[in-house]
Amino acid sequence: MTTGSRRVRGEAGPGTTPAHVAVLVCAAVALAVGPAHAGTPQPAAVPAPPAVLAGHMAVYDLSLASSKGARSVISVRGRIAYDFGGDACEGYPLSFRQVSVVEPSEGESRLSDLRSTTFEEGDGSGFKFRQETQAGARAANLVDGHAERSGGDRTVIELSKPKRERQTVEGEVLFPSQHMKRLIEAARAGQSTFAVKVFDGSDDGRKVFDTLSIIGKRIAPGRSDGLEPAALKAGLDKIARWPVTITYFTPGEGERTPIYAISFDMFENGISGALKLDYGDFVVKGDMKTLDLKSASKTCQR
Repeated sequence: MTTGSRRVRGEAGPGTTPAHVAVLVCAAVALAVGPAHAGTPQPAAVPAPPAVLAGHMAVYDLSLASSKGARSVISVRGRIAYDFGGDACEGYPLSFRQVSVVEPSEGESRLSDLRSTTFEEGDGSGFKFRQETQAGARAANLVDGHAERSGGDRTVIELSKPKRERQTVEGEVLFPSQHMKRLIEAARAGQSTFAVKVFDGSDDGRKVFDTLSIIGKRIAPGRSDGLEPAALKAGLDKIARWPVTITYFTPGEGERTPIYAISFDMFENGISGALKLDYGDFVVKGDMKTLDLKSASKTCQR
């Protein structure tokens, strides 16, 4: 799964800021690398190959992992169906659907049905999105639009539904597939944190999120402990992976309460397993039930 779709929509529940962490990361990298010795020629760095995302179809079953607080939840059931394809040459199409039923300790159960289709340019320069959300018996909410990176660090977001609207966001903003690729490259480089703004077209189609990713220790190929049966059957035990937690914040300064967090095993080809979706008051577990890999492009060299 790419990062935007993994930010599975649900009810927001109840710090170091991403900007502050980014400063600490830069300082830590400088200390780790150290200054070059004066007069000593340094070997040219060999650029690492770019991350390549694997096309795949996956199904995750949702259930309640834990619940706390006054708004406690006693049951969650549902399913995510995920279809991701394309490559860096042709772009990345995604079809995503999540159906879930949340049963609170008080009141009636809440049914939600979310369908989303997106297309991201292979170089991360543009992003189209369409999302339809049905909550109970209420009329479906439709969001439709596109976003483009407009020279330098500027992103223009245009909505056609629910109403025509345009906004410009200054600073670097990544779309979901590009975010996943950068996250994989950060993990390969041994970074333990990665902070960046992300736009995925979710919710009302206008929100740009500050994100902070915590990257755990690399799990080398050949380790199968903890893998879901579907991942093992697809041969993901032969691929390196990292435990990752991504926390989403409303943009701003100072300490902020997270909107949402997700933890998962990030495989080097962009597939995600062992999902945990933290809404604050409750945590939902996503068990991978099926995984089908698509054939990789033999012509794209990006």
